Amino acid sequence: MQIKINIKPSQKLLNLPTYVFAELDEWKEEAKAKGMDLIDLGIGNPDGCTPEAVVKAAVESLKNPKNHGYPSFKGKDELREGIAQWLYNKHGITMDPKDEIQTLIGAKEGLAHLAMAYTNPGDINIVPDPYYPVLSRGTWLSNGEVYHVKLEEKNNFLPDLKSIPEEVAQKAKIFFVNYPNNPTAGVATKEFFKEMVDYCKKYNILLCSDLAYSQIVFDGYKPPSVFEVEGAKDIAIEFYSFSKSYNMAGWRIGFAVGNKEFIKTLYAMKTNLDYGTSSIIQDAAIAALNLPEDQCCHISGNYQRRRDFMVEGFNKLGWNVKKTQATMYLWLQVPQGYDSKTWCKTILDKTGVVFTPGIAFGKHSDGYFRASLVAPDNRLMEALDRLEKAGIKYS
Repeated sequence: MQIKINIKPSQKLLNLPTYVFAELDEWKEEAKAKGMDLIDLGIGNPDGCTPEAVVKAAVESLKNPKNHGYPSFKGKDELREGIAQWLYNKHGITMDPKDEIQTLIGAKEGLAHLAMAYTNPGDINIVPDPYYPVLSRGTWLSNGEVYHVKLEEKNNFLPDLKSIPEEVAQKAKIFFVNYPNNPTAGVATKEFFKEMVDYCKKYNILLCSDLAYSQIVFDGYKPPSVFEVEGAKDIAIEFYSFSKSYNMAGWRIGFAVGNKEFIKTLYAMKTNLDYGTSSIIQDAAIAALNLPEDQCCHISGNYQRRRDFMVEGFNKLGWNVKKTQATMYLWLQVPQGYDSKTWCKTILDKTGVVFTPGIAFGKHSDGYFRASLVAPDNRLMEALDRLEKAGIKYS
């Protein structure tokens, strides 16, 4: 007699909303099976090479037997000291490498673990919508609740704090913000962060700033750190990533900085779940921090060039897209008569060009789709040509 095995995942995992990116992968596999040549502008995966000096540093580190064991939970002293100097050079802020900096296995891991470290069942965390998925999912996996603040183009995709109900503000534990923003490419000012710091202090909310796109910036724009605001260290923590700035998405390394008590709590969570970032990857990150400024400007400049001709191309097709100041994304409206999934599936079927439906980024985002500037120039131009030939226009 064969015994039927039926072991179900936890209810909190089953309760998570459908991960639209998984469905997008299914669409792509179906299209490939039909022999279609896909131009994938749906993912946020940099297409450029990691700088040679970073690769060389990793190769040399790999040869050192001292780096073959478990790494430090906090990260190498040299890396944390390098991060502190980098923060001072970029933002004029001072962080103690000893207890105000924590290395991460990518910013995504840190953001999820922060939510898990602070969220009790029934707690409320505030997340603007559209949002990078992990900003909500870490809370849901902790059996917490998420209050989504709608981001609107008329407000430059900044949250309207006055729209948040008083009872939500009173109960909120963490307020996540992400500027420069994925997916909208919206940017924030120092004045905005001052407003956020005051708001979070008033309601005793941990302010979590995700600054993953701090160096993918255009036309002289310099995104502020929350810690450029006086008193922010009392209430805030900020996350950074090497993925976009240095074309190191697959290396999985980032860091968090801020109030030592918040860093200590994140550290405690990580010590229970992982062993920290590989020493080899840490040495590569040290080399990245020491790259000449023009290396990062070159990476950012590539995206700016792509932004320019892609904005022009979409506008010729009927959209009214303004030039973004940061990130590798364009956030475009879906024409009337479509939801974002139907629209993106229609484009894929007709042209082989892949975009991400806005619904992947939240319930308030179904009227948009995201185009990532992560393909060589000639493929991006071909994508625009395919759209035009297929009659894909905004009307």
